[in-house]
Amino acid sequence: MESTIYSNVDRNNEIAILEQRKQINWHNFVLRIKESKRVLLTAHRRPDGDCLGSELAMFHILTQLGKDARILNHHVLPSTLVFLDPLHKVTGLEQLTDEMRDWLSGVDLIMILDTGVWSQLGDMAQIIRDSKAVKLVLDHHESWEDLGAEWFVDSAAEATGILVVRAADALGIELNYDIAFSIFVSIVADTGWFAYANVNADTHRTVARLIDAGVVPAKVYRSIYEQESIGRIRLIGRTFANVESFCDGQLMCAKILLEDLKIANANSSETEGISSMMLKVKDSQVSLLIMELDDGSFKLSFRSRNEIDCNKIAGLFAGGGHKRAAGATVKLSFEETKKQAINAIENALNNTNK
Repeated sequence: MESTIYSNVDRNNEIAILEQRKQINWHNFVLRIKESKRVLLTAHRRPDGDCLGSELAMFHILTQLGKDARILNHHVLPSTLVFLDPLHKVTGLEQLTDEMRDWLSGVDLIMILDTGVWSQLGDMAQIIRDSKAVKLVLDHHESWEDLGAEWFVDSAAEATGILVVRAADALGIELNYDIAFSIFVSIVADTGWFAYANVNADTHRTVARLIDAGVVPAKVYRSIYEQESIGRIRLIGRTFANVESFCDGQLMCAKILLEDLKIANANSSETEGISSMMLKVKDSQVSLLIMELDDGSFKLSFRSRNEIDCNKIAGLFAGGGHKRAAGATVKLSFEETKKQAINAIENALNNTNK
């Protein structure tokens, strides 16, 4: 009896997900690709696994279609994800050359992946605004702004990489190893290696296709999780030594200041995942990581494992993301940033616990 109930609930969940997928007009997406010759791929600042995996997979798809495609982001690859790009296809703005600038002037399609918010694009935002190219967004986040683009968004998708798989199917492109490898990294990055609540049966069916294309999960795991620098280990230790608990242990809060990075000999990309680690504390429901940025502002990273909507909390600070993972950047003092963020989370917890 229990298995029947579980099966029905699971099936209803999948039907709901499939209904949301119908919102994307893949016919129009294919038309935009076919009409293009030179395509610029870009994504959010401080690129993560989903962002870079999606970009690289789409790059390989476009290359198979004979398109002249390049990837340009605000930031260069973080050291932890260099293994994703052995051919150095991802360029950061600090690496921009005169040849690349000339190439950009002839772009006829800009594809923005894994974000739909101007502030997350960094200095790429001005390049996008100035370009006369057709623009489209391929994303799975709930937050969005008017980017002057056509939208291909499914907030029910586990990762943007999942949408890249559907794009490949719509374009009639077979998932070869290069595409599959990049998409696998995208999916595991945004599902916590299949541990998050966004995982469903179809997630694993997609992953099975990637494994059939030659991806070896154990090797990817080692590349991502077993290549830590001593600086990151020191940073994690330093961060967790000062974790604070609020709301009777439901809220975990930590900070990473520029001084902490310097003392640990770590870089900002090595903070990835620390906010989620705090949810390993028993009875914790929400985590808040406050990270100081080079310009003196602070990045807020919210994570939850209950009904707390991180996207709504981040929205109070002009940020966004997903229900269980979101972020924002604020330009206040550290103490004021911490006070306002904790108050916002406390209010959300109180409303949920009523």
